Amino acid sequence: MAMSAIKPLPRAMLIDMDDTILSAYGRPEIAWNTIANEFADELAPLPPREVATAVLAFARNFWANADASWRLKLAEARHLTVKGGFAALAAAGHRALPDDLAMRLADRFTSYREEEMFVFPGAHDAIDRLKALGVKLALVTNGAAVTQRAKVERFELAHRFHHIQIEGEHGFGKPEERAYLHAMDALGVTAEDTWMIGDNLEWEVVTPQRLGIYAIWIDVHGEGLPEGSTVRPDRIIRSLTELLPGEP
Repeated sequence: MAMSAIKPLPRAMLIDMDDTILSAYGRPEIAWNTIANEFADELAPLPPREVATAVLAFARNFWANADASWRLKLAEARHLTVKGGFAALAAAGHRALPDDLAMRLADRFTSYREEEMFVFPGAHDAIDRLKALGVKLALVTNGAAVTQRAKVERFELAHRFHHIQIEGEHGFGKPEERAYLHAMDALGVTAEDTWMIGDNLEWEVVTPQRLGIYAIWIDVHGEGLPEGSTVRPDRIIRSLTELLPGEP
């Protein structure tokens, strides 16, 4: 995408938070395997990897079909998905694992995710430089008010943006069109002036493109577009630092 590298900076950028600025929810298979290993004694004789695989499979299916309201109830959703994974194992002839264990496994996953979260290298500096270059910046994130606001404070993001938009605080989120329209309105810009950057193809590419926003997909791990994907981002980057003038 050589042409996009010389595209001048826009008046405004809408930037996602989780797995764009912060390493938050990516690579869930690693997290589930880690947690299952911590509970190996209680899961025996089931191998931790088999439990992690069952839970991950149930969780992926759940989130693929889940109502948006579940994003605001993450801990509860995790209780449900671990119980679902346990039920699938029992249905396959393995021993029935208790609900109490499912709840503890799910809660440990939640705390582990919070412990492991970090700002991607260069992200703070990139955001600060974009702001210094006069780009108007909005943080547009889905999720519950308390959880997401805690991350904004913990990772020192509030002062870096002209507008902070959290789904749980505003009552709407991506991919609803008003999530993007509201953010642009708050910055005083139009779609032609705006770039959207994030890791979710539906939220950060499909709807923004429909609105006339230049859509940049961040592929932190360099895995490429999913096989068979019909979505075509305007640009693909691996780090926010690539948005800076003169960066490759």
